[in-house]
Amino acid sequence: MTAPEEPGMGPVIRDNRRIDPVTGQPRRGRHAASQPAGTSGAGRPGGPGSRHIKADENARTPEEEVSPTEGGATTTAGPAAASPPESAAASQLQSQLVERTADLQRLQAEYANYRKRVDRDRATVREQAVASALSELLPVLDAIGQAREHGELSGGFKSVADSLQAAVGKLGLVSYGQRGDAFDPKIHEALTHTYSPDVDEDTCVEIFQPGYKVGERILRPARVAVAAPTTGPDDSGEAAGWPSGEENN
Repeated sequence: MTAPEEPGMGPVIRDNRRIDPVTGQPRRGRHAASQPAGTSGAGRPGGPGSRHIKADENARTPEEEVSPTEGGATTTAGPAAASPPESAAASQLQSQLVERTADLQRLQAEYANYRKRVDRDRATVREQAVASALSELLPVLDAIGQAREHGELSGGFKSVADSLQAAVGKLGLVSYGQRGDAFDPKIHEALTHTYSPDVDEDTCVEIFQPGYKVGERILRPARVAVAAPTTGPDDSGEAAGWPSGEENN
């Protein structure tokens, strides 16, 4: 038999076994068996042994610990649950980007067409204004041309005439109409019409007034005399070679 241990003393020795005063269970281990009674303060409340026991009680057992698989599942569950809303938001942003890009391209095309239309209208207005101003100068140019043909253009008057013609030339005024030109009803005005064996097609044989144009706009057609080719009965001779009525009788 062993004597009971007083409060505050070491573990109780029963049947040569040390009994833990806290748990009431035999203490196991090489160190516990060799430790003399009363030399350890493990059984005393507040002693070093009691602190170790409390720390062991507060420690989590391996069964209570959260496994890495559970933690990983909890961690990965967040992004997996949030992925559908993020995909919907990305699709919405992509559709908005496509829509805004289409709007920008349409606006750019409209602006390009607007600039072309404005430039074309501006050129048309300028051409009309220049043509209107030059039309008023055509009689003056006709007088200068007649004076030059008759040799009356000399001295200071010739210098003024040359400067005026150079100025209207810079504005795009072009004079046309020469003898031998093919007759074109779009740019020529026929004042007389005759037949001639010297031509193979309708030809301007006389220029009464030169024509003037600005670009493709005709300010005044050239006034000319037109000669048409003469042909015989078989379309190969001349009108003079036609048989007369007396020869047929």
